[in-house]
Amino acid sequence: MATIFGREGVHSRARQALLASNWWAAAVRGVCAILIGSIAIFAPAVTLVALVMIFAAYSLVDGVFAIILAIRGARQHERWGWLALNGVISIAAAVVAILYPALTAIAFGILFAVWALISGITSIVAALQLSNDHGRWWLLITGLIALFFGVWAMWDVNVGMLGLTYLVGFQAFFAGFALLALAYQLRTRNIDGRTTAQPAGEFSEARRREAHHHG
Repeated sequence: MATIFGREGVHSRARQALLASNWWAAAVRGVCAILIGSIAIFAPAVTLVALVMIFAAYSLVDGVFAIILAIRGARQHERWGWLALNGVISIAAAVVAILYPALTAIAFGILFAVWALISGITSIVAALQLSNDHGRWWLLITGLIALFFGVWAMWDVNVGMLGLTYLVGFQAFFAGFALLALAYQLRTRNIDGRTTAQPAGEFSEARRREAHHHG
C-alpha cells in the first residue's frame, strides 16, 4: 500500500491537488449536462436529427473539459490517461454524430450505448484513483449512471426515438448533478488546502526576514 511518503503516495496527492484546483471544469461539465438533459427531457418531441445534435453538444462539451483537465495534469507531470481517453472518446462520438446527423434510431442508440459504457468505465477507473475527500464517490456515481443508461440502450435496441430522447436526457441530467456535487467537494478541498498551506508560507517568510535581519 502506498503511503504519502512513497512515490505513489506523492503522485496521488499531487494528482488530487491538481483536480481540486480545477474544480471549475467539473462544474462547467455539470451545468452543461443539466441544461442539455433538461432540453431532452422537457422537449422530447424532437426530430431524430435534433436529438443527435443534442447528444453531440453534450459529448463534445464533456470531452473538451475532460481533455483540458488531462492536459493540465500532464503539465504537472501527472498521468491522467483514463480521463484523457474519456475525453477523446466523447469528442469522437460527437464528431460521428455531427458528420452523420441522419442516423437511424437504432444506429444512434448503439452510438449512445457504446459512448455511455466506455465513458462510465473510464470514469469509474479515474474515481478509484481519488480519495474520498476529493469526491471519489461522486465521480464513481457519474460512471455508474453512464453504465446504467449504456446497458439499457444496448439491451433495448428498439427503444424508439422518444425512449432514446429520455435516455440521453436523464443520463445527462443525473450525471450533471453528480458532477456539480463533485465540483463543490473539490472546491471545498481546494480552499482547505490553500488555507492549510498559507501558515506554512507565512512561517517561512518570517524565518527569511529574521535571517536577513541577523545577517
